[in-house]
Amino acid sequence: MRLSIRHTTRYRFDTPVVHALQRLRLTPKETQGQEILEWEMEYENAHPELTYEDQHHNTTTLVSVESGSQEVRVTCHGKVDTHDHAGVIGRHAGHLPLWSFRGQTDLTRPGPGMKKLLKEIEKSGDSGLDRLHRLSATILERVEYQTGTTHSRTSAEESFASAHGVCQDHAHIFIGSARALGIPARYVSGYLMMNDRIDQEASHAWAEAHVEGLGWVGFDISNGISPDERYVRVATGRDYRDAAPVTGISFGTTSTVLEVDVAVEQQQIQQQ
Repeated sequence: MRLSIRHTTRYRFDTPVVHALQRLRLTPKETQGQEILEWEMEYENAHPELTYEDQHHNTTTLVSVESGSQEVRVTCHGKVDTHDHAGVIGRHAGHLPLWSFRGQTDLTRPGPGMKKLLKEIEKSGDSGLDRLHRLSATILERVEYQTGTTHSRTSAEESFASAHGVCQDHAHIFIGSARALGIPARYVSGYLMMNDRIDQEASHAWAEAHVEGLGWVGFDISNGISPDERYVRVATGRDYRDAAPVTGISFGTTSTVLEVDVAVEQQQIQQQ
């Protein structure tokens, strides 16, 4: 499937910026199941300083904001060819060893509620891929998808205890649970083309677990499926903080307002 993507990020500062740096992870990965045909990034009131590949093989761009600005716009657009491999990405690659994805972070660490869930999963008798699918389905049953109830700093245990959250929370709960079961797991940020619309609510997030014999396998807990050709992987990490589309620091201002517009649509592939 050929997907056309346009992603616009606008952030407004309450007062003129003296100095600001933004870290952008907005360039899709060249990886199993997807090829990047074209990708461009355009800036208003900012300019790129450096582009590098981080420890997770994420293409990362450092952008400096022009002094005195109160609004910045970053627009990404391009085309990606995708293929359905039932969520299988394959062998591990990256600068971090596989064992590092077994360690918990502040956003994934299980508390009492998640530990009770883990006991249920262990009692099921499932193993391997079946256990992970059961885990994904059970999380979706227990934690209703609901916007406006959590934020980027909400931990997996906090979301599980409240029984509400969004795709980021579902991913963190899955990752923390899988790691507690001894399975390497990681966070993925990217895009999902919903079949009934072009304008999407936002970028999307899901999880991947490393399964013996298959390698990394994706689980979109919020939609109850493994990623297919409608998904585009952009960044991966141990949790949201490693794969966040935009992070940064600023001086001379106290707060920002962030707005995001994402459009993903299928394009026809011309036969040669």
